[in-house]
Amino acid sequence: MPAAPKLILASGSPRRSDLLKEAGYDFEVIKPDIEEIEDGSLPIREVTADNARLKAEAVSRANPEAVVIAADTLVLLGDRNLSKPLDREEAASMLKSLNGNSHQVFTAVTILRATPEKQHRFTIATDVHFKNLSEWEMETYHAKIDPMDKAGAYAAQEHGELIIDRIEGSMTNVIGLPMDEVTTALAEEFGITPRS
Repeated sequence: MPAAPKLILASGSPRRSDLLKEAGYDFEVIKPDIEEIEDGSLPIREVTADNARLKAEAVSRANPEAVVIAADTLVLLGDRNLSKPLDREEAASMLKSLNGNSHQVFTAVTILRATPEKQHRFTIATDVHFKNLSEWEMETYHAKIDPMDKAGAYAAQEHGELIIDRIEGSMTNVIGLPMDEVTTALAEEFGITPRS
């Protein structure tokens, strides 16, 4: 059996890193140096898929024999794409717009190996239903987390029980990496499995 190729996570997200660690993978983290597409007029599936591909390609260029995994997560509320807030004011406004409503979380994943060339791409959507929160409850929640590096200005894994009524679909997708699909793709397409 040939040795499994090196796995690289092309992301600066501590949440994605934690998910891969918890699943038992050995990997290296390299943050891609790219300008992300933030065009609110484009369909969310297109934006997330293009960003995931750009991140994977940027890291793969310098590591052609490694398997590079990259992802991009956005929140869709109605027809509005919510990315990471620019400031605290926008974070508060995002949380207010999600309050009492249902929205979708889209994560696009690109898994790429340049040599020999192989690529696997997919997008997962999960429905998230928010509780009806008072102004005070929303402020209390934001005081407990850092909303600035999170799409939609919230994190399901950080005191999510305070704001989320229920999640339909993949919880890890909402956190930033749909692990069931990632694990299957890594094993079946690239021969990479977690430590037993």
